[in-house]
Amino acid sequence: MRTSPPDPVLIVGGSGLVGSLAARTLRRFQPQLPIAIAGRDLARATAVAESVGNAHAVQVDLQRRDLGLPQGASYSAVVVFVKDDTLHTLRFAQDRGIPHVGVSSGSFEIAPEVAQFIHRSHAAPVLMLSHWLAGAASLPALHFMQDFETVNRLEIGAVLDEQDVGGPAAHADLDRLTIAAPHAQLLEQGRWVWAQGELAGRRFTCVDGTSVQGQAYSPLDVVSLAAASAARRVRLDIAIGESEARRRGQPYSTEIVIEIEGTLKTGAAARVRHDIVHPQGQAPLTAVGVVVAIERLLGLDGGAPVPPGLYLPDVLMAPARMVQRMQDVGAVFSRR
Repeated sequence: MRTSPPDPVLIVGGSGLVGSLAARTLRRFQPQLPIAIAGRDLARATAVAESVGNAHAVQVDLQRRDLGLPQGASYSAVVVFVKDDTLHTLRFAQDRGIPHVGVSSGSFEIAPEVAQFIHRSHAAPVLMLSHWLAGAASLPALHFMQDFETVNRLEIGAVLDEQDVGGPAAHADLDRLTIAAPHAQLLEQGRWVWAQGELAGRRFTCVDGTSVQGQAYSPLDVVSLAAASAARRVRLDIAIGESEARRRGQPYSTEIVIEIEGTLKTGAAARVRHDIVHPQGQAPLTAVGVVVAIERLLGLDGGAPVPPGLYLPDVLMAPARMVQRMQDVGAVFSRR
């Protein structure tokens, strides 16, 4: 029995640094899945599409509800690598009943997206994937928490090399989430607070033993992990500077430090640290998080396609699969 080929996944911002890598990573793991590279610069998008293969380029206009795309064009999902202040990409997905994946919103600015979903809650699956590197910290943290009966403290430290911030869209996201936000949101002693004073930063130790000063940060990891773990302290801090690889004279890397304190299933109290390093920086991890999300939403991982709903990655994506995919693209895991 022959089946019709799947519709392309529309990657908005697919000609950018991380978006184009996500397209190539998706091609690696899903060689038969068509991809539409969407951007404002059609020539640039075309170049990316040709390099990806089984892909085509389209020009998008975020000021239009139809995104300026050809009438009648069909897609299987919409992935957005830019901050869409119009929410037209979300409406576009809802109008067509296809999954929407966003990766750019901080926890303090999701109200418009949530309201848009609530008003059309049966239209499409909406995955809020605005976590650090598209879940590269939170999903492994959930995987490691499986050894614990209870978790009291969960602290994540992320190191972003100053040479690895990314393209214009990534710069804009980082500026908005660190400058435009009044204070980062975190869970402290079981209460939600806005990080101020001493709570606004935290020193943590990099994988090579270097101590760095991190700044409290507000992607969606903190709210997701607090709900999933019932911990009384959950925070994520980011340090922007020289990564451990550059300190060794190598090209930049990216690091994630996950520290979990609680009671193990054996009954013993423990504080466990896991380090994650990618020698090529943040982009490969972000790309693979998006790929795992698309695989789950479309049922390409062996499960059924996801029905309409509002989702966070920790209730939709399998942590073990994320860890495996991260290792597949070169991430190195270690435990202390």
